[in-house]
Order: sequence, then structure tokens, then C-alpha cells
Amino acid sequence: MEEAGRGCGLLKVVVTHGRNLAVRDFTSSDPYVIVHVADKLDLLVQTTKTKVINSCLNPVWNEEMTFSMKEPVGIIKFNDHHLWQEVFDWDRFKYDDKMGQAFLDLQPVAAATKLRRALRLTAGETNLRKVNPDADNCLLSDSFVTYANGEVAIDARLRLREVESGELFVTIKWIEPDSANTGKQADH
Repeated sequence: MEEAGRGCGLLKVVVTHGRNLAVRDFTSSDPYVIVHVADKLDLLVQTTKTKVINSCLNPVWNEEMTFSMKEPVGIIKFNDHHLWQEVFDWDRFKYDDKMGQAFLDLQPVAAATKLRRALRLTAGETNLRKVNPDADNCLLSDSFVTYANGEVAIDARLRLREVESGELFVTIKWIEPDSANTGKQADH
């Protein structure tokens, strides 16, 4: 992870909750999420994970992870795509079971950030861009990239892939270096 310094912004990934996750133990699962953030060339990958929620198919994490980046480009993976996230079932005596993966391309966030700069937005709340479900993301429904409180953000409901069921709810926030300097950066 880069030092949060000159020219670096903050990418915050909030993993809020999961819904209808797959059963991997006898009647339930012990899910956790691994978040991977890769740059546009997949050269720099940063990874972190949530805590394990025991015996739950509808877990609530409400965990925020922060990554330093020059700009919000690449993919977040909730497994192994640019911003990707993977969901696993924790097991004490054997390998953890995969419970699906999801990803979200950060390009709409980058484009909305450029639009925010062009419009010179510094206050208020504004919808900057609509993002539709497509091959570049695992969105279940349309989402909006918004600007509020010094942050460009998208709330996303993601369908888990490579699994029989499951959804992951996340918020992605981009905070530019100038937002941190103006004191408008919100920690929540």
C-alpha cells in the first residue's frame, strides 16, 4: 500500500453485509470477505479481509478498508478481478470453502471524479453518473456514483459469481487529496 501522501487519494471500501449466502457447513456458513484492489495493469494488488461471522447466511460486517492510490482506476475484486471481493466460509480443520466472488470496475468512479473536478463541486450532494449492470461489474441493479461530503461514492449490490446464491452489499468511496486538505473528508 502506498503512503497516503502527495498526489495520493484514499479508496475506501465498506463491506456492509451479505444476503442469502451459500451453505458450506451442515446448515450454515462462517463467512468472511477478502477484498483485492488492483491497478489498471494488475501490477499493484492490495488485499485485506473482514472478520468471520459465525453460523450466518445473512452476515453484517459494516467494515471499512482504506487503500492509498494515485487515482481510482483498476478493479476491486471480492476475489480476483480488479476491485474484486471473495467470500469464504471459515473452517477450523480444513481449507476454507469458497462462497463466490464479485468484482466492480473503478472506471465509472474515475470518470465521475473527473466530472466533479470539471464542475468544481465542493459542497452539496450530486448524482454524477449512472452505472448499469454489465460484463465489467457484478451489479444486480443500476447504481449511481454520487458526490457528497468531499467523497465520490457508489453504493453497490453485487451478485456473487461461481456459486449457487449470494449477494454482497458494498460502498466504494474515493477521497481526493484536495478533499482531505479542505477538512471535508468524512470518516464513517
